[in-house]
Amino acid sequence: MPRQTTFAKTGELDKTWHHLDARGKVLGRIATEVATILMGKHRPEYTPHVDTGDCVIITNAEQVVLTGRKAQQKTMQRFSGYPGGQKVESYESLMERHPERVVEKAITRMLPKGRLGRQMAKKLHVYVGDQHPHQAQQPVALEIN
Repeated sequence: MPRQTTFAKTGELDKTWHHLDARGKVLGRIATEVATILMGKHRPEYTPHVDTGDCVIITNAEQVVLTGRKAQQKTMQRFSGYPGGQKVESYESLMERHPERVVEKAITRMLPKGRLGRQMAKKLHVYVGDQHPHQAQQPVALEIN
């Protein structure tokens, strides 16, 4: 038996689709589990420089839970690039307008930075409500404690 580490190659692994219902789940717990799946660290064939992760669908993003007083105290910042173009908004008001952005940002900020991380982030699909257009991919239910 050869004593050699095997590295996964691009396109060699089959991608499976996972479906997560975020109703009543804590945002940080969801983000860590989903980021692990998107990177492919749940597989034995994990290779750091290859995208070995799976695709993830998250529904009911508006019903995700923030613990403590994070909804009022935590803020999300963006900058337009112009003088005075910094926008600061609390998570509470952002959850009312765009709850899917809160979930997406929490997960994508846990992924690697750079070209590979952006490629992994494209496999994340977050939706408000129960419905999603990915029934043809036959997603497997994902449970998070």
